[in-house]
Amino acid sequence: MLSCLLPAPQKRKGDAHVFDSKRLLDELVGSGAAGGFAGGLAGGALASLLTSKKPGKQAKKLAGSAIKVGGLALVGGLAYKAWQNYQKGAKATPEEALQPPPSDSGFLPAAADAQAGAVLSLLLAKAMIAAAKADGQIDTAESQAILEQINGLDLPAEDKAFLFEEYGRPLDIAALAAEVRTPEHAAEVYTASAWMLDPPSPPERFYLDTLGRALGLDPALAQQIEATVAASGAE
Repeated sequence: MLSCLLPAPQKRKGDAHVFDSKRLLDELVGSGAAGGFAGGLAGGALASLLTSKKPGKQAKKLAGSAIKVGGLALVGGLAYKAWQNYQKGAKATPEEALQPPPSDSGFLPAAADAQAGAVLSLLLAKAMIAAAKADGQIDTAESQAILEQINGLDLPAEDKAFLFEEYGRPLDIAALAAEVRTPEHAAEVYTASAWMLDPPSPPERFYLDTLGRALGLDPALAQQIEATVAASGAE
């Protein structure tokens, strides 16, 4: 595994964190809720590093929304908006500010249910990291370089360890889809993946199509999710 080639994750001075999947999701989408790291690397910079893509207009705008609502609410808000448009047969349109999904929608756990929020955040973080590997064009040396850059970032050591482990894990769409328990969460997993790959390369297009089938998504809903993600970055 590539992560075995790296030294132990570097800890920040005074770092006494335990692994927090919600914090990691915030870091992946560039949310200010993650703390100092995200404040310095906003605009989806960690996602950009994992995919070797420059963060585009869409990523920067979504990261701005994430600063206000957090990563979990951002992904849930996009998925919920796409779900609504899909049910109404409406087209995706840009909005000034992305709104979190309603608490009773199934897209966002209740604020008091910290465990459910942590589980969903972990699932979405896994989806984003898996999507980052979908292109298949990054060789071992490039992967090693990416992991070394992550190791040097101002991230809690526990978050780095998780990133190393997941990034070095073989891509397994079926295993990822097997962790999904509800149609709403399936839509959110696809949303998180589409966010990472907007716009997708041909291999990434194949990955998204395969993921959509594994999640049991109606192709029309998958298309609506991608359109909603893209529209969220429109001027």
